[in-house]
Amino acid sequence: RLHIAGFSTGPTPFAVNLAGAVPFAIMGGDDGQFGYKLQVFTQADSDIKQMSDLKGKRVAHTSPTSNSGNQAPRALFPGMGVTPDTDYEVTYSGSHDQSMLGVVAGDYDAAPVASEVVERMAERGLYDPADVRMIWESDPFPTTSFTVAHDLEPELAEKIKQAFFSFKFEGTKLGDEFQGVSKFIPITYKDQWAVIREIQSNNGVEYTPQGLAAN
Repeated sequence: RLHIAGFSTGPTPFAVNLAGAVPFAIMGGDDGQFGYKLQVFTQADSDIKQMSDLKGKRVAHTSPTSNSGNQAPRALFPGMGVTPDTDYEVTYSGSHDQSMLGVVAGDYDAAPVASEVVERMAERGLYDPADVRMIWESDPFPTTSFTVAHDLEPELAEKIKQAFFSFKFEGTKLGDEFQGVSKFIPITYKDQWAVIREIQSNNGVEYTPQGLAAN
């Protein structure tokens, strides 16, 4: 029923395969760069120094479909000596914000989170960066995909894309919230989501209604 929608990184493949969403844009900078990193944080005074130290600890993931909050950790962490649900018990916090605040409060020993979210939290004064320590970060992942419905009239779809690509961030609430973002950059699901599909494939994710419910 929607003509336009934004989907976070992990759920985007479900939107494409189950709802016919067509990703066409992502927020980025003048240099064409975009993306965020998966970062793992613990308390500043924690005895956790490297990824293998997460064994036996309380680690918060965000939600099953989240890329940086769950899917990527499950695909990448075993290669660094720690397997979620085997070496540590996964607790779902519900969001990146709750994971980070839980680490600060000591509710969790560590948490994988999206860099762009915790950076905005710090800018708003929601936590003191001095209270936490990052022990690992990934290469960049794509951020939220902006999509149109697959069955729109081509002329309408093109006008929507033009509205996005001509939008000026400077002086807007979006520009204030997303520092370093200055425009919408053209992308395709085939290219920019290849690494995400690989991660989800490694995790056995199936793009079906049942797979969505399971994730």
